[in-house]
Amino acid sequence: MAQASNRPASSDRRKTKSFQSSKSERGKVGARGAVRGGAGIGPAPTERTSLYDEVTQRIVGELAAGRLPWVQPWDTRVAAGVGLPRNAVSGRAYSGINVLILWGAVIERAYRSQDWLTFAQAQKAGGTVRKGERGVTVVYADRFTPEDEKEQAAEGNQAPRTIPFLKRFTVFNVAQCDGLSRIASVPAPLGPREAVAVSEDLIRASGIDFRVGGDEAFYSPIFDLVQVPPQPAFFMPIDYYRTALHELTHATGHAARLGRDLTHSFGSKGYAREELVAEMGSAFLCASLGIVPASRHADYLANWLDLLTRDNRAIFRAASAASKAADWLLDRLAAAQAEASA
Repeated sequence: MAQASNRPASSDRRKTKSFQSSKSERGKVGARGAVRGGAGIGPAPTERTSLYDEVTQRIVGELAAGRLPWVQPWDTRVAAGVGLPRNAVSGRAYSGINVLILWGAVIERAYRSQDWLTFAQAQKAGGTVRKGERGVTVVYADRFTPEDEKEQAAEGNQAPRTIPFLKRFTVFNVAQCDGLSRIASVPAPLGPREAVAVSEDLIRASGIDFRVGGDEAFYSPIFDLVQVPPQPAFFMPIDYYRTALHELTHATGHAARLGRDLTHSFGSKGYAREELVAEMGSAFLCASLGIVPASRHADYLANWLDLLTRDNRAIFRAASAASKAADWLLDRLAAAQAEASA
């Protein structure tokens, strides 16, 4: 196991107008590698393994081409704008690896909507999927407990062993359907000023010690604080918020919050995993808040490529952890907004 650093952790190392963070280790956030509850834990059947391979190879292909599929992964000229993909009927946002899969489909097929639904849901809503349209495969991960395991656990007075499973199903974008007038369209993204205000609200609502200053962005698990340079130091002011959300995602890994492992040393595989979680967490938060980041940095691109090539489940675990981190922060923002309105 990598030794915990005695210095601040998890530097974001983004370029800003007045500085460029050093590539040397300054004790910034160590990666939290082992993610609880992620898809793909334990042995897997052949179909499940091939599904991991299929999705991982797709992401690796994007990275190898120099594209980060979780950083503004849409073309605003053709897509619906900022937002997480969601189910068109329930309104519930997709999470984890499904965000990357559906964002990729929006780009590839130039859809103007982030709304998705199954064939049966389209029919129940009074519409239909057009003939010849190809759906997109998304996945659902969960665990179940066999009956014999429950009995053995009860006899031995211990917790039953659960078995992970991964199921795939097909969804269609509303742009592939006809007759869905009853389904509301995707709301317009927030304007730049409002988006900044919401970001400030989220920072305050997080309750995390957030400080502005210095020439580096990092989260220190030892002192449990986030620090980012002043906004005027950034080439593009909006990237101040993407950087802040990246570091706040790191901070959700503290033992008092989501409890990810923060002990990995700089340059290790665990460190790369945690940076992957923070980068996707920031992207998910930006999409939820209506922020369009200006930059697409790839400081850890080589490490991510190596990580995903070696482990076909790493992207699933990282996406799951990123979704949980984003949800943790958004829940606190929603609670603060509800209290303020009351």
